[in-house]
Amino acid sequence: MKILLLTQWFDPEPTFKGLAFARELQQQGHQVQVLTGFPNYPGGKIYDGYKLKLYQREQIDGISVLRVALYPNHDSSALKRILNYISFAFMAMLFGIFATKKADVIYAYHPPLTVGLAAIFIKLFRRTPVVYDIQDMWPDTLKATGMLNNQRILNIVGRVCQLVYYFVDHIVVLCPGFKKLLNERGISDDKVSVIYNWCDENSLTQAQPIKSEYQQLLQGRFNILFAGNMGKAQSLDTILDVSMELRSESKIQFVFVGGGTETERLKQRVLDENIENVVFIPRVPMSEVGGVLEHADVLLVHLKRDPLFEITVPSKTQAYMAMGKPLLMAVSGDAADIVQKAKCGCIALSEDTESIKKAILEIYHLSTDEQRQLGLNAKQFYDENLSLSRGTQQFIEIFKRVEDA
Repeated sequence: MKILLLTQWFDPEPTFKGLAFARELQQQGHQVQVLTGFPNYPGGKIYDGYKLKLYQREQIDGISVLRVALYPNHDSSALKRILNYISFAFMAMLFGIFATKKADVIYAYHPPLTVGLAAIFIKLFRRTPVVYDIQDMWPDTLKATGMLNNQRILNIVGRVCQLVYYFVDHIVVLCPGFKKLLNERGISDDKVSVIYNWCDENSLTQAQPIKSEYQQLLQGRFNILFAGNMGKAQSLDTILDVSMELRSESKIQFVFVGGGTETERLKQRVLDENIENVVFIPRVPMSEVGGVLEHADVLLVHLKRDPLFEITVPSKTQAYMAMGKPLLMAVSGDAADIVQKAKCGCIALSEDTESIKKAILEIYHLSTDEQRQLGLNAKQFYDENLSLSRGTQQFIEIFKRVEDA
């Protein structure tokens, strides 16, 4: 098949369905072309080695990549973020109609919603079916994360979502909860499929060793490690509260790896309250993430208590499982169900200090062999159900179905 990957985010930006997905599609015998923007996420600045211009063509591992101009921005300004989304969608629509090769199917990655609109215009002009991959449920996510609070605008976004759902040929979601929500919003059951996300397997398994300064921080401790974005949605004050509750357990240490809008405030709280069992490691390149995770004894997932987060699977879940480490899932719903099915860790309630503390101690007091078995269970479940090769096979089945329809 000839597949057009339409996505605003693509390598070298951090993304779930980027170059690894394109390579796997190619390895499974399909021709892939990519239509994307100039890399600027998450900092909002064009990456070194790139210069913003109308368009740029490049070849990566035999895959044709067409990058189009956009307004680079990812700060907290809703207006600037909207300009970023709309500018890419407009340019993608023009170049998708007039400057891409004929494809058998368009794969469109959401967010943002504007990519779906661009995909629909390309579909109408090129008569190419669209498979729409929903990673964030809009407008729900916009409201839950605080990015958009104007109910009138949220309602407009919701109506545009319904329009996109109507015109695309098939929808893929990352968890059963998303499918249930779409069904409740009038989308037929047979138009929606669940394909769990995978992680960047090569980067994790072939990771470079971590810097010696970080290694010294982690050696000889029982490390409860959280990696990724540190924003309001992660509600990490709860984890600091847990760390204070566990100060008597001298071996237990909480490790935060990454950055975000809340990082500096959390660091200041640690200083102000003299919390000695917490360390911060700044965001590391993807090539080093696996090396950091390897030093964890428990990998932590935590989000604030919100109905939306009960019907999603945080992306770090797959990376954690692929590393073969015990998980502490402090998120209810679909993500907790995966951990229970895999028998790879403990479940706790979001924003519940006592529940999280209890789960940590439960894993901490297991024998070394029991802890290792939890990690082995995680890795086995990932390989059999969540891996890149498995997910790509499922996508190809859907691509063929919409092509033949």
